Amino acid sequence: MNATPSSPPRWANLNTLLGIVCLIAALVFLFYLVPQHIEQAPRLQNPLQSPRWLPTVAGWIILLLSIALVIEGCLRPPQPEEGKGETGQDRAPAWRWLLLLVALASYWLLFEALGAIVAGVLATVLLFLATPVRKPWLYGLAVLLPWLVCLLFIHVLNVPLPSGSLWE
Repeated sequence: MNATPSSPPRWANLNTLLGIVCLIAALVFLFYLVPQHIEQAPRLQNPLQSPRWLPTVAGWIILLLSIALVIEGCLRPPQPEEGKGETGQDRAPAWRWLLLLVALASYWLLFEALGAIVAGVLATVLLFLATPVRKPWLYGLAVLLPWLVCLLFIHVLNVPLPSGSLWE
């Protein structure tokens, strides 16, 4: 008998396992949660007016990205890099994790008070600060992207978003 442990199969890696979990979640979302819990009128002139449209599109995108992650994990499993831990990842400092939590909490707790655009910009700037990227033009995206997403929801999808109770 050989005492050395055998290497795990190619599919047994974090990318593949996360892809499978997201794939199962997307399937449950698309085929159970959306049909069972989002009601729509029996007659719609335009399918884009359905409250199910955006969640369904998002669910299919997650499903496709999950499949891509599973395929990538099977064909090209992540390899640990030289000088890093067994997983190939350096541990992020605690202040980065804290900044991520502050970004989530600020968006969640200040969404109504500051409004969708300001809360989105604040949370995005905090998320960008938590990353090691320090290119100034990226912080312009932190302002532009939440603003564009809010305008898309307000003016194209006709979804009212809060403008902020502090500004009224």
